[in-house]
Amino acid sequence: MAESKTLGLIAGQGKLPFLVARGARKAGLTVVCVGLSDSASARLADEVDIFYEVPLARPGAWIRKLRRHGVTRAIMVGRVRKSRIYTPFRILRYLPDWRALRIWYWRLRKNDKRNDTLLCALADELASGQIVLENSIMYCSEHIATSGVLTKHQPCASVKNDIDFGWPIAKQLGQLDIGQAVAVKEREIIAVEAIEGTAKMIERAGELCPSGGWTLVKAAKPNQDMRFDVPCIGPETIEALAAGKAKCVVVEAERTVIIDKNQTIELADKLGIVIVGH
Repeated sequence: MAESKTLGLIAGQGKLPFLVARGARKAGLTVVCVGLSDSASARLADEVDIFYEVPLARPGAWIRKLRRHGVTRAIMVGRVRKSRIYTPFRILRYLPDWRALRIWYWRLRKNDKRNDTLLCALADELASGQIVLENSIMYCSEHIATSGVLTKHQPCASVKNDIDFGWPIAKQLGQLDIGQAVAVKEREIIAVEAIEGTAKMIERAGELCPSGGWTLVKAAKPNQDMRFDVPCIGPETIEALAAGKAKCVVVEAERTVIIDKNQTIELADKLGIVIVGH
């Protein structure tokens, strides 16, 4: 069977949906985007062929919009703040449809609501509606981090020690499906990423280490499902690290997206931040 020339894009916050949309259209695909309300940028409508805004907690609506245009395969990228699901009156705010309720109360039978479990359950529900999620970075490979030092600035000996110390801890954090990053200085863990996300964790690390000189280690999970939750950094990450007086950011080579890669590396050089692909 010939591969479909139409791709669905389920979009959350950030620039990654833009990269995927541009890459897919460059590959000759028609892109049908469902942008999650309160998350996706309305500007995405200018980057895709068809755009709909859809409610966050109504995956049935996502499926109907995509299937209307013959979509059978999709990519899901962009941030959605998971902390929103713990806000008061969340049922009234999001008015979930029957598919969302089935995910929450049936597919998550063990009451395990960690990211991997929740996203896999969502993928299974989409598949039941004939929408198959694919590798999220297949159309933005030029933005993937490569191995080695990516900046003109080089890590000093103390930073190298912190990288060696922090890397296995970040991988273990991913194995437990807690978060993707840790902040390290002098072989001491300053901060650990959890539900708040990397940006808030960077801010907290800067507050906890006002003398600066710390390193952010950000890694994919050992069994990373490339359909979702792929680690990303970009210019905003570099600016936040500089504001928090960090010295270095380490990302996993071939499994991390660097948003606006050239701009991010140039900004890191300008602000004195080392970028290393591990």
